[in-house]
Amino acid sequence: MMTERGYEVLLNTLTPSTTRDDATLPDLDRKPDPWESRMQATAECLSWRGAFDNLERRHTEDELGETVYRDFPVRSRSVIATAHALMDRGVISQEELQAKMEEIRARFNRQ
Repeated sequence: MMTERGYEVLLNTLTPSTTRDDATLPDLDRKPDPWESRMQATAECLSWRGAFDNLERRHTEDELGETVYRDFPVRSRSVIATAHALMDRGVISQEELQAKMEEIRARFNRQ
């Protein structure tokens, strides 16, 4: 069962510069960023392997996206909802996710 609360590691990724600003159709009707395409591929692999079915992911995005993570931009909710569900299932911990996020941020800061 999905937790109704947000995970701190996810909630702390929302900054004033990333708050929801996608209220109009032109904001939503655009070419996906590279990370969005990669996320879609990851979601397809998770579904293909039976780890997190696409229909279940969409329901999770709808439920969490309009409640717990409503202030996040619509285009980022897929990754947030997937991370949330994987933590609920014990696949990854908040600490592991935080460590990986810090590792990636450090890598980007070196570039």
